Amino acid sequence: HVQLVESGGGSVQPGGSLRLSCVVSGDTASTYCMGWFRQAPGQLREGVAVIDSDGDIAYADSLKGRFTISADNAKNTLYLQMNNLKPEDTAMYYCAADVRSSCRNIVVGSPNWWGQGTQVTVS
Repeated sequence: HVQLVESGGGSVQPGGSLRLSCVVSGDTASTYCMGWFRQAPGQLREGVAVIDSDGDIAYADSLKGRFTISADNAKNTLYLQMNNLKPEDTAMYYCAADVRSSCRNIVVGSPNWWGQGTQVTVS
């Protein structure tokens, strides 16, 4: 079982940057696939990025080049660096985890575990 707590959201102007953090506790995080998904009001969940226990990374095609996912296993913390933010990035962002073989669950916004979310508003 995994517990996830996000922080770092806020309001920013277009073109600005934010870094989200997610502290992971419970079972050893390195055994899982970790990532982020987001959900805007009235919209479906959208996978943002995933990183597996081998360090392999995948991004939503529309976000490549602006968002960077990283993990500090020593600190049990997952990060999402978001640059050149756009109004369409406005959403609740959720840290997520699933078993190693199920990264796709995060990609489609249906992971086994997720945090309470942190709001990102770009305007």
